[in-house]
Amino acid sequence: MNQPFAGHAPAPAAARMENHGNHMLKVAMQSGHDLLARVGSMVAYEGFIQYEPNPPAVRQIARDWITGEGAPLMKCSGDGLLYLADYGANVVVINLNGDGISVNATNLLAFDAHLQWGVERVKGLAKFAGQGLWNTKISGQGWVALTSRGKPIVVDCGGGEDETYVDPDALVAWSPNLKVKGKRSFKAQSLIGRGSGEAYQMAFSGQGIVVVQPSEDSTDRLRIRG
Repeated sequence: MNQPFAGHAPAPAAARMENHGNHMLKVAMQSGHDLLARVGSMVAYEGFIQYEPNPPAVRQIARDWITGEGAPLMKCSGDGLLYLADYGANVVVINLNGDGISVNATNLLAFDAHLQWGVERVKGLAKFAGQGLWNTKISGQGWVALTSRGKPIVVDCGGGEDETYVDPDALVAWSPNLKVKGKRSFKAQSLIGRGSGEAYQMAFSGQGIVVVQPSEDSTDRLRIRG
């Protein structure tokens, strides 16, 4: 009976976070090493794991979420294996080694609770998009899991003078040390993005990476706000 499913059985965890297939995250939970995860993302677990939606640490930072950038989070604690997913989206695991990443909240699946994090306005876009763009910045030593609608590409900006342009609706995350600015284009509006008005792109330059998904988000992240 088990033979047809042999290739799908969970294996012992080799790291704090790792992929189980392309669309599921496996987290090795230990007491004292809490996790913050998107509410509703738990699909299975082994062992003894407790969940606390909207814990005090999240409520304090949620004061900045009037921008709509905030994602509902729960604190996961205990011992065992925890499996997370987000409607079949691809899962991308990142091990931060004292550096950081700026993530769109809709693509944030889980991260170690001891990491420093908060909602920040993206510099360089205020004039371009009214109130600007808000992202969740995470930094420190630990693990972060992102989601992508399809297999993403990771663009290395390389630190040269050339800029990398991305449709903001396809943007997942980027290195926070990159310089960011907005660009409007009338001629490219039928080639880039989904909007029927002006086409908008985000331009990145400096040393770092940009993560781009092959599917545009269903909500406009960058728009003129009156």
